[in-house]
Amino acid sequence: MRLAKYLAHAGVASRRAAERIVAAGRVTVAGEVVTDPARDVDADSGVAVDGRPVAPEPHETYVVNKPLGVVSTARDTHGRPTVVGLVDSDRRLYPVGRLDADTSGLILLTNDGALAERLTHPRHGVEKVYRATIAPGRPSPRALRALREGVELDDGRTAPARVRQLGPDGLELAIREGRNRQVRRMAEAVGQRVVALERVAFGPLRLDGLAPGSSRRLTRAEVERLRAGRRHTPGP
Repeated sequence: MRLAKYLAHAGVASRRAAERIVAAGRVTVAGEVVTDPARDVDADSGVAVDGRPVAPEPHETYVVNKPLGVVSTARDTHGRPTVVGLVDSDRRLYPVGRLDADTSGLILLTNDGALAERLTHPRHGVEKVYRATIAPGRPSPRALRALREGVELDDGRTAPARVRQLGPDGLELAIREGRNRQVRRMAEAVGQRVVALERVAFGPLRLDGLAPGSSRRLTRAEVERLRAGRRHTPGP
């Protein structure tokens, strides 16, 4: 197995992040620094990261309802609470993608690097659903059409989104991209400001009554649904 893939399967990081770790000279194989992520290794190769032995561990994946103010990292240098601290597990978990501190809702934690890669790589286009409270509200039909067709941002035009209006000051947006603060910037592009934002679905998964700050481990069937990339289709 290639070294980067081995590290991902061991729960060290996603495959792309593992490639960067290898390139940085932080990985040794049988005591020697290796900077080639394609190096063939196995469980008997003596792989270590920053001097700590690495071996494959059983995969665990959790869904978390992230509260406001919690950051989407494994550790925070400023001492802020992190999503990893919301899960009771001895595994080396890390977030799948991220939610800003001022966005709440569904985020996944896993030590399955291959799954994380599958869910975050742009070519797979896994759908994420957000519910936004907006101001001044009551977006025009033209604004809703623009969101559905794609709006121009400073980093390029967005892909078409699925959009539902939820009352006078609510929107539900389903997107398949993962740009920085994308939903907020899309709303601003059509003259709206996001007052509150919550992610309610990731692929086929929904919060389904999970309380803020709570988590639960996904079943094997749920993980396989994630791998299959089936999307959630909201009701009318």
